[in-house]
Amino acid sequence: MTATTTEFVPVWRPDYDARVARLKAQYEAIPQGQPIRLAKPTSNLFRQRAATDAPGLDVSSFDGVLEVDPIARTAEVQGMTTYEHLVEATLPYGLAPLCVPQLKTITLGGAVTGLGIESTSFRDGLPHESVLEMDILTGDGRVLTVTGAEDDPHRDLFYAFPNSYGTLGYALRLKIELEPVTPYVHLTHVRFDSAKDMTAAIVDIMATGEWEGETVDYLDGTVFSPEEQYLTLGRKVMDRRGSTPSDYTGMDIYYRSIQEKQTDLLTTHDYLWRWDTDWFWCSRAFGTQKPAIRRFWPKDKLRSDVYWKLIAWDRRTKFSTKMDKIRRRPAREEVVQDIEVPVDRLTEFLDFFHTEVGIEPIWVCPLKQRDPGVRWPLYEFDPEVTYVNVGF
Repeated sequence: MTATTTEFVPVWRPDYDARVARLKAQYEAIPQGQPIRLAKPTSNLFRQRAATDAPGLDVSSFDGVLEVDPIARTAEVQGMTTYEHLVEATLPYGLAPLCVPQLKTITLGGAVTGLGIESTSFRDGLPHESVLEMDILTGDGRVLTVTGAEDDPHRDLFYAFPNSYGTLGYALRLKIELEPVTPYVHLTHVRFDSAKDMTAAIVDIMATGEWEGETVDYLDGTVFSPEEQYLTLGRKVMDRRGSTPSDYTGMDIYYRSIQEKQTDLLTTHDYLWRWDTDWFWCSRAFGTQKPAIRRFWPKDKLRSDVYWKLIAWDRRTKFSTKMDKIRRRPAREEVVQDIEVPVDRLTEFLDFFHTEVGIEPIWVCPLKQRDPGVRWPLYEFDPEVTYVNVGF
């Protein structure tokens, strides 16, 4: 008598497989020679795409966390799941993704194929570095399960996928690592009078993981002028320690608090989304930072995806351009950009930027490749070097 074993099938697998089958049928129905693209109502790309009449793939059903494993500290996540939904699923377990990009509607699949960064990147790298496995819909209609394992025949696709922006396929499912988090994050805003001094502090924190004897769990910075820049140091804490957590989803504005407070306390949930409410500082373009307007602006509309819709409307109607002509203002160019600068060139770059460009504030976020032995060919830099993401 021969013993048989039954392969374990996760409870989410049948429904997921059915969604994959329907998506492949959509793919087959697209006329030969037509471009393959997603039918998405929104995007977090800071560039316009050419309009097309080609039908897009409806991937709306691929939004949702399939499973959270609190023991293994992993999550099975569909590619169109927003980080807002992902965090909602993991925080009840005291867990979070190793890197949670700043805006709620960034999707996990988008952050891996198009990159993302945040204040944990100085220790845990970028979102793609904590991916363990992916199902990718490729350009020829196949769905391949890929990993970084040495014996995986598709491991080249796994490593080439980050920064490919959909040119190599779309991620339908991703298995990712999670890390423990605490209920609260204690913040210290450290002011520096020069970029040189701020840069030296970044180097020191990257080397030690500490600042003045305290552990640093989160690290980013804000530059208001050549003489006023801050590093915000976050530390995981279990309790309020007698303080009331701040709320920057109403009248108070987070980035202004950096100049006003030396220390602060946020819930971990609110810390993760501290930049989303005002889209860093870009909500001022819509007047929502003016108290008279903010007081009547619906609280649930103070979020980045609402601002995106306003931007999309303005691009369609050219309202701002028309108003500038009426007011006889010169044409303006929208600039939203992130670049990586080696930390030893940061002071030089900021000096140049203040002189030649003059956009302020500026966001700075140190990062280093998590595993120096890995090569990401479409986003490759020296794994031994600390870089600083500069966003303006």
